[in-house]
Amino acid sequence: MKSLLVLGVVNALVVLVLSGTAEQKSKNCNEVRAAYSSKGFNVNDVPNKGVNGAPLKVCPQGFSCCTVEMEEKLSQQSHTEIKAPVSVLSTNLQSTFRQRYDHFDKFFRELLKNAEVSLHDMFVRTYGMMYIQNAELFKNFFKALTRYYTSGSSAVNLESMLSDFWADLLERMFRLVNVQYEFSDAYMECVSRHTDQLQPFGDVPRKLRIQLTRAFVATRAFVRGLAIMPEVVDKVSKVSTSPSCVRAAMKMLYCPYCSGQVALKPCQNYCLNVMRGCLANQADLDTEWNNFLDAMVSLAERLEGPFNFESIVEPIDVKLSDAIMNMQENSIQVSQKVFHGCGQPKPSMTFRATRSLKETSFTGRFRPYSPDARPTTAAGTSLDRLMSEVKKKLKHAKKFWSTLPETVCAGERIAPGDECWNGTAKSRYQSVVIGNGLANQVSNPDVDVDITKPDIVIRSQIAALKEMTTWLKAAHSGIDISVDDDDDGSGGEESGSGCDSPSCETDRDIYFSTPANPSNPRVNPVVVGDKSAVGPHRSTVAAVLCCLGLALLAPHFR
Repeated sequence: MKSLLVLGVVNALVVLVLSGTAEQKSKNCNEVRAAYSSKGFNVNDVPNKGVNGAPLKVCPQGFSCCTVEMEEKLSQQSHTEIKAPVSVLSTNLQSTFRQRYDHFDKFFRELLKNAEVSLHDMFVRTYGMMYIQNAELFKNFFKALTRYYTSGSSAVNLESMLSDFWADLLERMFRLVNVQYEFSDAYMECVSRHTDQLQPFGDVPRKLRIQLTRAFVATRAFVRGLAIMPEVVDKVSKVSTSPSCVRAAMKMLYCPYCSGQVALKPCQNYCLNVMRGCLANQADLDTEWNNFLDAMVSLAERLEGPFNFESIVEPIDVKLSDAIMNMQENSIQVSQKVFHGCGQPKPSMTFRATRSLKETSFTGRFRPYSPDARPTTAAGTSLDRLMSEVKKKLKHAKKFWSTLPETVCAGERIAPGDECWNGTAKSRYQSVVIGNGLANQVSNPDVDVDITKPDIVIRSQIAALKEMTTWLKAAHSGIDISVDDDDDGSGGEESGSGCDSPSCETDRDIYFSTPANPSNPRVNPVVVGDKSAVGPHRSTVAAVLCCLGLALLAPHFR
């Protein structure tokens, strides 16, 4: 009996000693002091031993290594820390598409510049002085194309610009092949009015108009889409600074410090509920974001196929030279139609029947266009390779906003299983994980979210994405519905003639060819055999062409 009594007393003493040791250890805040100091705060803010946590506003109000002052400082720190991973992810996304925008924009601009240089070199070799004296017309053509690319229809009406270009080219060519006549401005206006009916350049103008319109509309929309992505991400990636979000972040990240458990990480589901509450508005962006990305990928596929900017712009010199040769071969028939419709012109008193062969001869050959050829640009690659790369990035960016909480609540930021902080203690998190989006936050157990007050900035970006998606879908069909500001403020400038002096009027030596089966122009038809309509034109032009050495010297590439 005595031995049992002694044993009981010993056991009681052991329990008291052990509990006293544990209590003494738990009241030691040295680990908290070290961790708090590592955040850049004054270590003297932390008590040496645990204090009564009753004054605390966020963390459990029992034993605590935190004071009210510490809790306030750690609240701001916690908000900074949940913003940090979101900022890194969004900055990476911005950087990715800002770089893609820069690559594509530089690529398209250099394609236009390379096409202009290629045409200039080719036409100088082929037409010599006749081209050089009319080079301004082509320079203005490329200038207008570049302005349309940069500023859209607010700066250049593409269809009108092309129409004016062909009318101007016809006027120059018509004077050249009829140098034995004098033409008034009124007469040339009559000629210009019938450009579409005469079809002096064959089917090239129609085809080029369709190809350029589709390619430029799609290209401009796609590049604008790449530009708008970093803008949207920058505006909507800010984590909520609402008091409830700051409170939830503090409770999740630093209340373990107050309980002396500085190494304890939050449970994953707990972290998900906090982040879904703080990023509720961003998640609502996801639907329009995904629609926008789908439209971008779809338009990218168009640009790889029928709307390929590279395959249309790169050989534009060959296409224009083809149109020129159409006019050269069809010049007599065109002139006959014009004389019948606009009247017989007056003979020129200054016409000289001969010219120096050196002045008018063509040299060089048209180079054949190979679809496999690729222009050399600062972008360092061709369009198909750029598109392949950017499509992967676009697809990878889908669901970025709805998966942001999962991306943040992963790895070293959370603790697996039951060995985690659940908001009050080291234990399993029992609450249900709520869904994404503002409406679902009504049942969020960890963040109080006012679902009646959506974020105005994010709602405006949802509207911007909807508008951009509509533009992309229209561009997919070759339709331009954009209304852009005129970047250089010059309005829809027409292509200039490039030469107004009398000497230019007699030296514009650029000639054309007809398609195999030319369509009949719709100008007052000439009756076959009506010599009055033809007059001396056929024999005179034949003599002129013979003297000029043009008819057989003009190269013709098909």
